[in-house]
Formats: sequence, structure tokens, C-alpha cells
Amino acid sequence: MIGYQAFADLSQSSDSNERGHAAHLAAITYLDHRGSLEEHAALYAGLIGFLDDPSVKVRAALAYGLLHSAEAPRPIILSLLQDSPIISRAVLQYSPLLVDADLMPIVRKGDIDALLAIVQRAKISTRVASAIIGRNDGDLTLRVLSRHDVPLGPECLTQLASEKGTDASLRGALLSRPDLPAPARLILVRSAAASLRECRMVKGAVAPERLERLLRDGTDQALSTIGEAASSDRGFVETLVDTDQLNTRLLLHAMVSGHVMFFSACLGALARVSSDKVFSLLENGSKAALNALFIRCGIEPSIARLFVRMVVHARTADLSDDLAARHYVVTALTEELLAEFDGAIPSELEEIFAYLSEQNVALARQAARGVMLAFVERRDARLHLPAA
Repeated sequence: MIGYQAFADLSQSSDSNERGHAAHLAAITYLDHRGSLEEHAALYAGLIGFLDDPSVKVRAALAYGLLHSAEAPRPIILSLLQDSPIISRAVLQYSPLLVDADLMPIVRKGDIDALLAIVQRAKISTRVASAIIGRNDGDLTLRVLSRHDVPLGPECLTQLASEKGTDASLRGALLSRPDLPAPARLILVRSAAASLRECRMVKGAVAPERLERLLRDGTDQALSTIGEAASSDRGFVETLVDTDQLNTRLLLHAMVSGHVMFFSACLGALARVSSDKVFSLLENGSKAALNALFIRCGIEPSIARLFVRMVVHARTADLSDDLAARHYVVTALTEELLAEFDGAIPSELEEIFAYLSEQNVALARQAARGVMLAFVERRDARLHLPAA
């Protein structure tokens, strides 16, 4: 407890440290005051007086006492916001009294240090975050994107993915956001594939044809996975259709990967019927009904028949989780094609046959790894191999 006279002596001292102590005492006393209105008004007047102190240390002490409180006098906080940079930045970062209308002029015209203080506030709105991103500073944008508690609109995120997707750091920050919309995620996946394609280390380690195959398969898998997660968003699938991003290979890959919801949504968009009706046909429809659906989607008759076979095989297996089931379906289709055409695969089926052959090898390798891993995890496992 300090008496009024002692406080007055501190306030009028020639020592800035003592005046700063008085300013801080006045601030915390004002916030904790439980006395009369006259005392409260006197304390308020005292705070106003410290704003005119010539020493930045005194004004900083005043700010330190007030800037974390929602009960601080707003006029004083706004005055401190216009003070020297060290005080202004502290107020920007910590004061809960500031609203978007206070922050937006600084976001538009302030220096980078001021914007950095705003980015580090406990809470920032979508409006402020989008405006900071609009300043087109890479470090600030990265800091905003790392704030998963700050909601960003799908338009903003998609625009960032389109314009900044070639920047690996920003691409990683965008991909880590749970609110990233499917179109933006697809843009970033393709950007990552393009970066890998041009990376000297990758190009030097992998043969060109194999690299292209790996990137193509990886992109197809990513698109199918993204589409499965966004299968309820009809707009995403319709955009794929309208921009000619759907092809037979991708549809086949979606089915082989067990992404049935995405597969149904794609067929529904192509045939202009509801995905629920498509899903019902895939689950219970006759071969004739399935063939009619694929033909309506614009798929060639010979390829449509192949899809019908795949659906019939898939009905007996869970392709989404069972690797062995995928291997079985792909192997069965491959063997049926070889048997039906006696090895002379028609030209219109060559691309699909090549895809099935690639998947057969890839799935066999994955299945073999799983078998070997399970085998070696057994303590009594022994391989009876002949001596070299």
C-alpha cells in the first residue's frame, strides 16, 4: 500500500524510473479499483497525465500495466497505439480492446513489424488475416497459415494455392491446414508433382519413364483420395468434369483404390444422375443396368463392359482396406482379358490393360511386403533355404 503523497512524489520525480513506477501503480490501481466514482475519475485523470510524459520508459510502464486488460480505458489504449514503435507493437500484440476497425488501417499501411505484432495476437479475425495475406509478404503469409485457429475462406486458400503453390514452405503450410478445400489441395498436389519432376536430385536418381509413371500414379491416387473426402461436394466433381480432368484411367484408379463414393460421384456427374442412384446401381444393379450407366457416362462400350466386370468382382471384396482384395480383382480382370482375347488385346483396351498390369505388379509388391513383415515378426519363424 502506498500513500497519496508518496505517489505524488513519485509522479513528479525527475527520475524517469520513479515516474514509470508511479505510472504502473496507477494503471494496476485503476484496473483493481473498488472505491468511489470520484477516486476512479481521479485515477483516470492520472493515467491521462502520464500519456504526456516525455520519457518513453514512463509511457511503456503505463502500457505494460494496461495492455493485457479488457477493462483498460479505450482512449488511453488508442493513444498508446499511436506512441513510439516499441509501445505501439506491444499494444497491437496484446490489447484485447482493439477491434478490426482499429487494426485494418495498420494492416493496410503499417510496417512489417506492426503486422508481425498483429499476427501474434491471441485472436485475429478472417478479415484481418486475409488482409495480412494480401500484403504479399511470404513470412507473414506463412505465419498466418500456421495459425490453424484462424479461419480462412476457401476462396482465399484456393487463390493462395494457385499463386503461391510453387513455394515449398507455403505449400506445406497450406497442406497442413484442416480447412483447405479440395480444389486447393489438388492444385498443391499437382504443384508438388511438378516440383519433383524438375528436381535435379530426383531426375538424377530415377529413370525418366519410371519417374513419370510414379508421378502420374501418385497424382491419380491423390486426386482419388481428395475426391473421396470431398464426395459430398458435388461442385468439386462437376468442376473436374467441366474442365475435362476426368478420364478412364482415373475412374479405374478410383475403383481399384476402393474410393467408391468418389467413383459414384464422378459417374453421377457424367451421367447427370444422383450419386445415390449410381451407388445403388453399383451395389445391386444388374449387368445390363450397369452397362447402360457406363454408356450414358460416355464410356466406350468395350471399356464399359470392363467396368461392369470390375464392379461385379468388387461386390465380393472390400477394396478400400483390403490390399489382397485389390490384388485379386486386378489379377482376375487381367487374366479374363488375356483369356478372352487370347493375348491379342484390342487397341482400345491397351491403355487400360497396361494400367492393370502396372497395378498388378505394384499391389503384388505391397502384399509381399505385408506377408514378409508378418512372417519375420513371428519369433519362431524360419526360412528353409538351401545353402549357397
